[in-house]
Amino acid sequence: MSLDSYSISRELTAEQTYLQSNTLGSSNHSLLDNCVSCFGSTEVTPAYVALYVSAILVVIITVFGNLLVITSVCHFKQLHTPTNVLILFLAVTDFFVGIFVMPLQFIWLIESCWFFGTTVCAFFNFVSFHLTCASVHIVALIAVDRCMALSSPFFYSNKITANLFVIVASLNWVFSMAYNFALLYSNGFFTHALTLCPYDCLIIVNEIWSWVDFVVVFVLPCSIMIILYLIIFAIAKRHANAIRAANNQGNPNAGKNDHVPKRSERKAAKVLGILVSVFLLCVVPYYIASVIPGSINTQLFNDVLNYTSALLYLNSLFNPIIYALFYPWFKKSMKLILRCRVCSPDSSLMNVK
Repeated sequence: MSLDSYSISRELTAEQTYLQSNTLGSSNHSLLDNCVSCFGSTEVTPAYVALYVSAILVVIITVFGNLLVITSVCHFKQLHTPTNVLILFLAVTDFFVGIFVMPLQFIWLIESCWFFGTTVCAFFNFVSFHLTCASVHIVALIAVDRCMALSSPFFYSNKITANLFVIVASLNWVFSMAYNFALLYSNGFFTHALTLCPYDCLIIVNEIWSWVDFVVVFVLPCSIMIILYLIIFAIAKRHANAIRAANNQGNPNAGKNDHVPKRSERKAAKVLGILVSVFLLCVVPYYIASVIPGSINTQLFNDVLNYTSALLYLNSLFNPIIYALFYPWFKKSMKLILRCRVCSPDSSLMNVK
């Protein structure tokens, strides 16, 4: 079975249909005859309306929440830090997910049909592949950033700059676009394998590319996140014990050593640890579902894959909520933006920390 890390629904059914078509030498017309007909919803029920209302609210909160994060980091010079650069790129990624991916995914999920044609299907798949890949790697970079800030604070404060992370994050976007273009092109996505059924938006990825994608987009970055946050936890615990021991000995300079991370650094690591944890909770179910043999129950496999895909995209909703709950600077900058205080002269120099 193909292990496509981002395939949407009915992949196994389509692959079997394609193989059967080649074996029998049937025409494209007979291939389409094997596709399941789809007529969409014929009855508007309260549950149907509630699903659409919920989907619209999720998209609105995702788009405007991440737009507030983008505006805050870009406008206020006090927020131009290396960590916030990565948060900015993550917010841009989540913003595009809310604009281009979520609406199509939710309509497809509610209607159980793809109504938008092959051109939009191509755009949808490429964008979702690229944004999810870029997002995973940015969150891994955030873990690297926090680990360096805690383990080597002197080196971090002198060598790591916001401009450096702008370059790193931009290269990550370029790599994600090139990698996913190569993956899709190698599997005929831009030629004959765009879609096999008129009411599906699917792609078949060969087994080699499936495993490569699984390692590059899931195993490596998620392993880095978990390992680095275990290191961060150990460092924070060691520093806390050292400060406590110094206080017990009556050392007035306890906690003032330049090599001991500031309280704000430890708090930032804690908050970003929550960010990474929520991210993994959204990502892991999809990949667990992707390795379940679809031959057990093809329809059940498709449904599970579709719902876990939606959960994967919902992470873009959770990120700005986490900022609002745990970052005082985001709360303050959000109030200034909503009150249009950013329109005043020199508003970019305001204190938001």
